Amino acid sequence: MILRLVKMEFMSKNTSEFLTYFESISHKIKQMPGLVNLKLYQDVNNPNVFFTHSTWLNEESLEKYKKSKLFGEVWPKTKKLFASEAVAWSLNLK
Repeated sequence: MILRLVKMEFMSKNTSEFLTYFESISHKIKQMPGLVNLKLYQDVNNPNVFFTHSTWLNEESLEKYKKSKLFGEVWPKTKKLFASEAVAWSLNLK
């Protein structure tokens, strides 16, 4: 299993737009083959910082998602709302 954490900081004026967008597309992401779980967290002290926490069966499933048409639509639209570059980690579950 692979745990994927992505930290995203949004411009304050774009935070509500991101939340609305995430809510509208998360069900599509959850249907991706190999995705076990998807959660969104918001930082307690900085409401413009979010983390996606996803669990994948393996690295291959994650890579297929990153090369999918869905990701090709979701990521550019999300990226435009950022205040700074996203940071991502792929971790092995132990």
